[in-house]
Amino acid sequence: MKKIYCIIAALLLIPCAMQAQTDVDLGTELGGRLSFGFDKKISRGFHLYAEEELRVDENFSSLNRLQTTVGLKYKVNDYLKVGLGYAMINPYSTTNSAFKNSRHRVMLDVTGSYRTGSWRFSLKERFQLTHRTGDMNIYQNPRNMMALKSRLMVQYKGFQRVEPYAYFELRNTLNAPHITACYDSANDLWCVDASTLTGEAGWFLDGYTAVYVNRLRGALGTEIQLSRHSSLDLHIMVDRVMDYVVDANAEGTKLKSYTYETGNVGWIAAAYTFSF
Repeated sequence: MKKIYCIIAALLLIPCAMQAQTDVDLGTELGGRLSFGFDKKISRGFHLYAEEELRVDENFSSLNRLQTTVGLKYKVNDYLKVGLGYAMINPYSTTNSAFKNSRHRVMLDVTGSYRTGSWRFSLKERFQLTHRTGDMNIYQNPRNMMALKSRLMVQYKGFQRVEPYAYFELRNTLNAPHITACYDSANDLWCVDASTLTGEAGWFLDGYTAVYVNRLRGALGTEIQLSRHSSLDLHIMVDRVMDYVVDANAEGTKLKSYTYETGNVGWIAAAYTFSF
């Protein structure tokens, strides 16, 4: 019966192993995103773009990050676009009141689209690799995190200057820590041997091989053409976040906790783009 459960979990992209975790509900919070960008046509089909984004979270009470993105897009034909981008993410630490430990992200996009009448449907696949800098605990997260995002979008183009849209997106983490330790609830002890409940930690980290869906996102918005060269994108998003979180000491000799954290984050966003 256990094998059946594992097979079902694998199909759902949820890691299944000899592991236990504590479920943690993070509740619901609100945040905001504000960005300014430009889109430059280089030649037929090729576009260069850049964007600067500011994010706030914790119910608009805290600065979250500054993010700078640059990239290149190419329209292969009416049905297919590809893109390559780079983002520098500068997280803001409320503890130190400073930006620290920048992250570098590389993104590869493939977008297929189809238009019928005033409706446009698209499916976008994005592979991204995020490199963490500075001091970090490699027993909790890999230095290079990989993820795959899939977005299904529908857009109505029947109006002259306004194009409403909606999309649904899921994100898979591709190399999360894989834990095989067990938990002795009677003694409040994380252990290695499930049969004897011995060992406090040992080599509980098998590697970065866990694959699972860690975010679901839904969005409603509209693109407004302000002029020939400028547009404004206004939208709201709701994220359902689901993360397996490892808390261990820096030496990897003690597993402090292993939790499955869930929560909801609502975003209000505005993005201005200048095209030329």
